[in-house]
Amino acid sequence: MNVLPIPYLSAGSAPVFPDPAQAMDAPNGLLALGGDLSVPRLLAAYGNGIFPWFGEDEPILWWSPDPRCVFDTGAIHISRSLRRHLRRCDWELRIDTAFEQVLDACAAPREGQHGTWIVPAMRQAYLELHQCGHAHSIEAWDGNTLVGGLYGVGVGRLFCGESMFSARSGGSKTVLVALCQRLHAAGCPWLDAQVTNPHLTSMGAIDIDRTRFLADVARLSVQSTPDGLWTPGALGKVRERV
Repeated sequence: MNVLPIPYLSAGSAPVFPDPAQAMDAPNGLLALGGDLSVPRLLAAYGNGIFPWFGEDEPILWWSPDPRCVFDTGAIHISRSLRRHLRRCDWELRIDTAFEQVLDACAAPREGQHGTWIVPAMRQAYLELHQCGHAHSIEAWDGNTLVGGLYGVGVGRLFCGESMFSARSGGSKTVLVALCQRLHAAGCPWLDAQVTNPHLTSMGAIDIDRTRFLADVARLSVQSTPDGLWTPGALGKVRERV
């Protein structure tokens, strides 16, 4: 039996992680396994540039990849077609009015994918983070229908995106633009997107060196969250807000 040459964290132990510089190169960023998904451990993880990601039959796995995919919240790319959509769109934007619904929509099966990484233990962990005021959702509504959403974890002036979904064309792009613009206006420079993919890149996501990212995380995560950033409620129509 092969044993992974990475640290093992005991459940219930102090929420302390190895130095992310010790993360594996292959798979990129694997740092530790084990531990638990308690609120203190998750906040310690995100505050140190680390996130959990594992499947149904796997132990809890903790990651800090290099490079790191992020959005400069002041430089998100809005294509011509998306700009036309935003100008004409009659959807309403909301914050934290349906976190559980967004979470479940993100966990739902998608075409071409088998299963989800938002396993029951992860679902419960993010619900607890939300109840404690640390996890948030951005939502797009067409009347009473949720048509797009994104959720993640806020630590100080850093937002760590976890997943997003679209029930209508442009749903996830709409909430991503709205979130970046809101974060930028509040003085929050980075939206952590974790690992790059073509969809994120098309929206302006970039890869930055892990050393730079961790230095910024150390600075931003200890700053006070801007007043009103996550006040639950409606933000107005998409075309009025983005």
